[in-house]
Amino acid sequence: MRYRHHLGETYNPSFFLAALGNGGLAISFFVYLTFMVPHKGAPIVTFEHIYAQLQISTLAIQALIVLALMAVVFFAVQHFRTLIWNIVEYREFRATPAYDNLLKGPGEVMLMAMPLTYAMTINVSFALGALFVPGLWSIVEYMFPAALLAFAGVAVYALMLFRRFFTRVAVSGGLGSSETAHFGMLVPSFAFAMIGVGFAAPAAMSTIKVVAAIAMIFAIFFITVSLFLAAAKLILGLRGIFEHGLSRAAAGSIWILIPILTVTGIGLIRLQHGLAHHFGAPSVPADYLILITVFLSVQLLIGFLGHAALERLGYFDDFIHGNEKNPATYALICPGVGLVVFGMFFLSAGLVATDLVVKFSVIYFILLTPILLLQAITIRTLFRLNGKLLAVSTSNDSGENGVSYS
Repeated sequence: MRYRHHLGETYNPSFFLAALGNGGLAISFFVYLTFMVPHKGAPIVTFEHIYAQLQISTLAIQALIVLALMAVVFFAVQHFRTLIWNIVEYREFRATPAYDNLLKGPGEVMLMAMPLTYAMTINVSFALGALFVPGLWSIVEYMFPAALLAFAGVAVYALMLFRRFFTRVAVSGGLGSSETAHFGMLVPSFAFAMIGVGFAAPAAMSTIKVVAAIAMIFAIFFITVSLFLAAAKLILGLRGIFEHGLSRAAAGSIWILIPILTVTGIGLIRLQHGLAHHFGAPSVPADYLILITVFLSVQLLIGFLGHAALERLGYFDDFIHGNEKNPATYALICPGVGLVVFGMFFLSAGLVATDLVVKFSVIYFILLTPILLLQAITIRTLFRLNGKLLAVSTSNDSGENGVSYS
């Protein structure tokens, strides 16, 4: 599919969510491999584990592994392609009056989609290296400091963007309840949570105590910031929604808490791994089962209520299947990815790890089925949105494509 170019004033930073969704889908297939392929000697699956499994597996299992690898590569390529497209379009957009107007309104918050996506890029790059670079895990301790620096760079960028938005609104005001009748204001929380879970990876996987400790401190900081902002913005959003009704254009943001809870939950699990390994903190599978179940329960409630609200608004009929065009609709992709990934954590790190379900049993595959169906729906939705919003044949209607969370 050929992408449109030179959108100019009709571009919106919400398009970064397209790159984010592709990256998340790549990671979701990586999570399948990590939980299903034995990976003795490493906390995640690597090239060596994949190669060894292919040597002893049946033809059917080999085909499934290769299919998952191809999916990781496909969505990773789409992630980088869409990321580069966004960077180029954003640079052109900054030279237009529309960019200046964006900085004066509530839509400025969507600039936080950029560091959010950059943090995902680091995760995707790490997954690709683990899967396709032989011997990479033998030098991983040299890579963790580099990863910390990369996430630190994204974190500084995110903090600078958020500081500009927050200080403008705090000093000048202008952000009334009618402008916040949605949950788009939680994008900064999502960004900081993604940065936090990135820092949590070396905290869980590094064997060097000082590296793990530094990673833990930064992970705790950004996860705490994310939760604080989420609580504040959730109250603000609910007030606007209950007073004015859910903003139709930004209604897709109603599910944004789902991916926030996913990355926060994974971050907390990683931190517990690091604390157990380096500081002797107690760590038992039942604790993870409780944590994951609590988070997943909230996610399912949000998904259930959000779906009912979107159905009542006719959002799916208009913005996915109909002629309405809004890049903010890409916000629907991350919740699907978030539930798929955390569903796998519930099944594998929760039920299988506590011996409640036997891996690869009939019950295992029954529980896996809704996860696979949700992933298929998410992929189909992404492809449909790409055809509507990114494909070269898409209409350049500035009255639609320029809309976002505002």
